[in-house]
Amino acid sequence: MHTLTAYIEGIGLLGPGFNNWPDGQAVLRGQQTYQPARTVLPLPALLPAAERRRSGVIVRLTLATGLEAINSAGLDAATLPMVFSASGGDGENCHAICEMLASDDRQISPTRFHNSVHNAAAGYWSIATGAMSPSTVLGAFDACFGAGLLETLTQVVVDDTRVVFLACDSSYPEPLHSARPIPDAFGVALVIAPQRSPCTLAKIAVSLTDADADRLADAALERLRSTIPAARGLPLLRGLALGGGHRMVLDYLDSTRLEVMIKP
Repeated sequence: MHTLTAYIEGIGLLGPGFNNWPDGQAVLRGQQTYQPARTVLPLPALLPAAERRRSGVIVRLTLATGLEAINSAGLDAATLPMVFSASGGDGENCHAICEMLASDDRQISPTRFHNSVHNAAAGYWSIATGAMSPSTVLGAFDACFGAGLLETLTQVVVDDTRVVFLACDSSYPEPLHSARPIPDAFGVALVIAPQRSPCTLAKIAVSLTDADADRLADAALERLRSTIPAARGLPLLRGLALGGGHRMVLDYLDSTRLEVMIKP
């Protein structure tokens, strides 16, 4: 694989102990101690009232992180292609549908059904932002961050266009939680461009490697990185927070990882 090179223009972050990217920067720089706390999901104000009530965890995650990244870059969400990547989907909605199917009344509500479709977040995104640009939706289990990053960079390089990358995961209630123990919701968004611009934050270059993935020195952050697939990108976020030239290796597949170079 050749090295894929592009430029990061905006960042969004929401997860346990992180309310936004500025919060994350301070923690990942070591300026503040990481304090684990349940993820607080804001109401998606851009959605009409009916859709807002029906929106699930994944929808709220993608809107919050995606809009933070896009707004920080000073761009128009309606004009940007998107790549959505998750390990599975909306865990709470999946649990509710399984409960219905296991009950005497097996009638699944239309809302539950349309929220179960894997591209539901892309649909809600287009309703909220008015976006008519193409969107790509991936499901890649534990490789969701790496797969989404590669897909995004490929589109940026081949199509010579900005693309917004959103990786997110949500937890499952029991008994599914025992089989898929994701502890909480986590989402990250990156606006990635093919050329340097006035709002460029860093240059990113990605290639494949068989080197071991980086671990985080802080035990609580490493637990977050290792238990939520979308959080496998935390070493990349740490490199962006520190701002200097950094090399890191991110988890991807069992025998293949991603080597990432970040330059300011």
